[in-house]
Amino acid sequence: MKRIVVLGGTGFVGRSVCEQLQSALQTHTGLAAARIVVPSRRRERGKHLFPLPQVDVVAADVHQDPDLAAVLRDADVVVNLIAILHGSPQAFEQVHVMLPQRLAAACRAAGVQRLVHISALGVPDEAARAPSHYLRTKALGEAALKASGVPLVILRPSVIFGEHDRFLNLFAQLLRLAPVMPLAGAHARFQPVWVEDVARAVVRAVTDPTLVGQTFELGGPQVLTLADLVRLAGRASGHPRPVLPVPMAVGRVQAAVLACLPGEPPMSPDNLDSMKVDNVLSGRLPGLHELGIEPASVTLIAPTYLGQQTPSLARQLDAWRMRARR
Repeated sequence: MKRIVVLGGTGFVGRSVCEQLQSALQTHTGLAAARIVVPSRRRERGKHLFPLPQVDVVAADVHQDPDLAAVLRDADVVVNLIAILHGSPQAFEQVHVMLPQRLAAACRAAGVQRLVHISALGVPDEAARAPSHYLRTKALGEAALKASGVPLVILRPSVIFGEHDRFLNLFAQLLRLAPVMPLAGAHARFQPVWVEDVARAVVRAVTDPTLVGQTFELGGPQVLTLADLVRLAGRASGHPRPVLPVPMAVGRVQAAVLACLPGEPPMSPDNLDSMKVDNVLSGRLPGLHELGIEPASVTLIAPTYLGQQTPSLARQLDAWRMRARR
């Protein structure tokens, strides 16, 4: 193996994947000279990866066929981390369906030996059964990849938490300002998985050819409701607040208002639709244990980063505005 391409490698999950791939390559016999290639439309977005000696961040737009073909040239393994949680139906279609279709064709043309695709827990076997654009397009993307004939490993994580997440960190920020947290979907169930455990699963899928053709569900050791997770974010950040469950109809209005704020909203109407399906392990597919990974608990890990000093509201709003301009 000489070249591993990580699409979406500059993001939250990508950071951990690249760091762990770097460590793995240094300990695997014969892989010391391998390169990890991370394409990004703006190369500076991957500056946190620059210190990794085997990682090359290159300027490329993988939504453009010539750029995608150039990035995949001579690639042995491709990891696809690109996904969105918010957007229009057209945006979900472009990222979750059209990109996997084009990626499959490009992998075939380049002779890629393996594609590791990060999907999502709760994706149904039939796209028509999905209650949200997010889950529906994720299902269609999986189906396109499975039908392509490209050697494939699919990983389906639950909600991913970690130091740089936009989930628990964002709720912690909101709880600093709100005396009470009104919450739609408060009883929706999740099985949060640590980003480092997801990265370990990716490394296993990249380095172990016997996993081709399998789908793995990735979840942590605990099943928690959304309300449980919001309360955890409040306690760990030093700002515990009461959580007020509200009906979904009220939540949809709330989500529509939040969508008008700069940057990525904490909740969208499509997110609420996704929460109609429990985001927990089905028990029908292998998971982290089958990959030799003992999953870490969110109740143990989250306080280690949520309890740290966080940016002021003004700095957070600036960060949201910057993300909105990208």
